[in-house]
Amino acid sequence: MTGAGTTVVVGSGHNALVAACYLARAGRRVLVLERDEVPGGAVSTVERFPGHRVDRGSSAHIMIRHTGIIEELELARFGLAYLDCDPWGFTPSDGVRPPIVFHRDPDATCASIATACGNRDADAYRRFVAEWGARSARVMRAFGGPPTPGRLLRSFWGLDARDGGSALSREFLQSGDALLDQWFDDERLKASLAWFGAQSGPPMSEPGSAPMAGFAALMHTLPPGRAVGGSGALSAALIARLRSDGGELRTGDAVTAIGRRGDGWLVRTAAGRVFPADTVIAGAHILTTLDLLREGGFDQGTLDGWQRRIRVGPGIGMVVRLATDRLPEYPGATTAESARGLQFLVADRRQLRLAHGAALAGELPPRPVVLAMSFSALDPSIAPPGEHQLSLWAQWHPYALSGGRDWAAHADAEADRIVAEVDRYAPGFASSVGQRFVQTPVDLEREMGLRGGNVMHVEMSLDQMMLWRPLPELSGQRVPGAPGLYLTGASTHPGGGVSGASGRSAARLLLADRRTRRFALRPRR
Repeated sequence: MTGAGTTVVVGSGHNALVAACYLARAGRRVLVLERDEVPGGAVSTVERFPGHRVDRGSSAHIMIRHTGIIEELELARFGLAYLDCDPWGFTPSDGVRPPIVFHRDPDATCASIATACGNRDADAYRRFVAEWGARSARVMRAFGGPPTPGRLLRSFWGLDARDGGSALSREFLQSGDALLDQWFDDERLKASLAWFGAQSGPPMSEPGSAPMAGFAALMHTLPPGRAVGGSGALSAALIARLRSDGGELRTGDAVTAIGRRGDGWLVRTAAGRVFPADTVIAGAHILTTLDLLREGGFDQGTLDGWQRRIRVGPGIGMVVRLATDRLPEYPGATTAESARGLQFLVADRRQLRLAHGAALAGELPPRPVVLAMSFSALDPSIAPPGEHQLSLWAQWHPYALSGGRDWAAHADAEADRIVAEVDRYAPGFASSVGQRFVQTPVDLEREMGLRGGNVMHVEMSLDQMMLWRPLPELSGQRVPGAPGLYLTGASTHPGGGVSGASGRSAARLLLADRRTRRFALRPRR
């Protein structure tokens, strides 16, 4: 199923699959090529332990539930179902004050904040949700399509006309820490929201990180969702949708080169297969895509220049997956309050800052900062009866350890420290662990092609977002000098996380270009 009228999609990450689904629905012939035997990239689920369906990458889905993609592709018809994480966030007691529980209901959240942090912060949080909820909705609107100046202007137009919008612009461009200091007094509350914002990668000390912290306000509109059966249920539904429209997926054969042939493309694989196509969508990491173009004969000097300018960063974090015989038991909280959402195991932003600084120097954090997720409490189908499953995500952990140290020699000891960090907040937790699977930054790269161990592909810093992601000349999801080649995935706007927006944008660009080309080739009467 290749040749004229065919699109070859390189990689089967969720953005690539979204693009493939939109194209197949529009009547294009679509072939998806995946190097791994497990499709879905970082949105996939496998049996790590007997009877446990364990995510390989992402666990909680936030952005895609705000995009409309699930409804547009009718993924519920193909088995996709979500459970709301409610409460969506939880910060344990510091030994003096009670936990902070972030319910979907802002009133219930404010009641918890009032008890844990005081009435002043509870009132401030209510105003914060109202103000930054609206702003975050505009950010999601901007993230829903290509980052063109016109689209960005339309997304934010009329949000705040004071001072010509300069005051609002300043607030968007400030650091997350500055935003939180502006709104709140209690350090534990600020640390919780900073840790939520830092899930995008950058620390909240970086300029332009304020919207990442402000995004928490949108969780009261629609909280993080847990796909029933595991994160990979999203990819499974996309694959089923693709096949229902005649699309094809082939796994276990890595693409080795993407090259031009006349007006079209040739895609070569490790097995020696050659697939001709008139268009290609590259869903791999941008550096991997540029390597494939290099093998396909694309201008080497141009590729060298692009690759030097794209910054992957030192790495973000590592994961410890656990099979346990019980859930963490946090003092002063029920499992109904703590176990269904994101567990922010941090009480002070100093811990975040020390961890990030250590990673920049190639060192392990003085004390791991952990986000715990125990979604078997929400979806029992992912674990056997009487057992539970946890994912412990920890930041920041460098991809390259100083002194050339091998991660393999440090993985188990660091996993011990991460488990001990949960035990510090939920005494006795460590004794509940039966089995574990450790994913260091090097493991994340090896298993899922996440270069440098960065789950966001390239750093989500201000200079590599929107109009500049991954570079200004590549931000339109097209490659200069390569007509018919489109980019998708976390390397492109809007970046990492499970959103699917980049895949939809790539498909729309391709279809629009095909329509324009057909019109231009139509003979005049």
